[in-house]
Amino acid sequence: MSVSPIPPELLARLRAVSFPTLGHLLEDGFVDSGIRALVPNVKVVGRAVTLQVTDADAVAVNQALASLTPGDVLVIDMGGDHTHAPVGAVTACAAASAGAAAIVVDGVVTDILELRETKLPVFARGTSLLTTKRLGAGRSQLNIPVRCGGAVARPGDLVLADDNGVMFLDADTAARVVDEALASDQAEPATLARLRAGEPVTRVLLGS
Repeated sequence: MSVSPIPPELLARLRAVSFPTLGHLLEDGFVDSGIRALVPNVKVVGRAVTLQVTDADAVAVNQALASLTPGDVLVIDMGGDHTHAPVGAVTACAAASAGAAAIVVDGVVTDILELRETKLPVFARGTSLLTTKRLGAGRSQLNIPVRCGGAVARPGDLVLADDNGVMFLDADTAARVVDEALASDQAEPATLARLRAGEPVTRVLLGS
């Protein structure tokens, strides 16, 4: 299925916002904390390319890699398989070469040292020596709604991810909340300065 491009000005505003601030404004789309940054010190804003893998099929992953364009985030739903790793050194290198922004796996990955050298942001539940196989079973599906860490990712959704976690949201929702989030971020240094100066919490945070 085709997906619409995300407006560049929205992408720029999202790159400027602190993602946890969005947690003050939204409730849905947050991936559970078991999926974390395996390559640290990263911040990702990208567009979801989704893949539902069945039968631990590596061919399906390679087909998804061939579809990536710059700024895409490959989101892989392993269907509850947290044993077979669909991503490793070659996979990450291919994604990085295509200009991908990141890979998110509801499952495990492998070749962690090589992934760190590639420096492509990778988010997963952990690592494994057991990998997917070149089966070509044909039952996996590309660019359909998938479930990743309890949240639904749809093709073309925004993927926001950093060392705190991962979230998915549509462009309309992002446009609705991003300016409020940026305003909150801009107000935070003054709030911190007041607390550090010894001003009472009741006055700073409760307004009393």
